[in-house]
Amino acid sequence: MGKFRDAPLGDRLGSAAAAKAAALARFRAHGADGDPALAARRAERQAVAAARTVRLAEREAERAVQEAARIAQAAEAAAEQARVSALEAAEETRRAEEAAQAAETRLSDQKAARDARYAARKARQRG
Repeated sequence: MGKFRDAPLGDRLGSAAAAKAAALARFRAHGADGDPALAARRAERQAVAAARTVRLAEREAERAVQEAARIAQAAEAAAEQARVSALEAAEETRRAEEAAQAAETRLSDQKAARDARYAARKARQRG
């Protein structure tokens, strides 16, 4: 049995380049625009891509609407909390004013009682 001889590397590279060039020439000869099946597939891919873009835009819009609703709800809750806090502060102010007025009344009553005791003591000393 004889030895198998491979083609030299340069010949193999040259034949590969020639095969690529032939495939490219065949592709260009058929023309991508002239093939109706290829044009139909391209149009279908473009329609799918356009539909995907529309769906993504709709999802993004829905997310934006939900986020705006969540922010509005949080703002409404904060406003309600602020209103309740303001009412509580007003009630606390009213209680503090009543306590201050009661303390002032008590002090004036104590002063009046002290003055009455003083006057009574002076009256006893004079007479």
